[in-house]
Amino acid sequence: MILITDKIIDTSKVLDSVKSNLAGASVMFVGSTRQYTGDKETIQLEYECYESMAVEKIQQLVDIAASKWNIEQCSVVHRIGVVELGEASIAVAVSTGHRRESFEAAAWLVDELKIQVPIWKKEFWADGKTEWVHPTGEPRPTSKDLNSIEEGG
Repeated sequence: MILITDKIIDTSKVLDSVKSNLAGASVMFVGSTRQYTGDKETIQLEYECYESMAVEKIQQLVDIAASKWNIEQCSVVHRIGVVELGEASIAVAVSTGHRRESFEAAAWLVDELKIQVPIWKKEFWADGKTEWVHPTGEPRPTSKDLNSIEEGG
């Protein structure tokens, strides 16, 4: 399952989605909004993406992971919109025959998702400042950029 949603992520459903009688191990990573980033106090995050591009890139990464590890099932759910303190912004669940593969595959997926998937995060700080960030440093595309992508240009 690959899903981009503006709803609260039900992590138990994500973990259940990777159950398999062929798997001896399941691992899930949940990333959530933390209150402090360094010395800055965060009050909320907001995520934005071009959904079809994000889903396509996530699928590519899941396919690569499946070629590296013997994955039985894999689910990735990423939240968009406002994510309050303590709420999950991403859940990645992987099941494999053995625990080491599950841990390795999930860790690799989380790291690569943060780098490669075109999802931008806006941090809202307690001092009233905000900033859009992406781990690669890429600027957030404008509405004009997204319209151009949709039109194939």
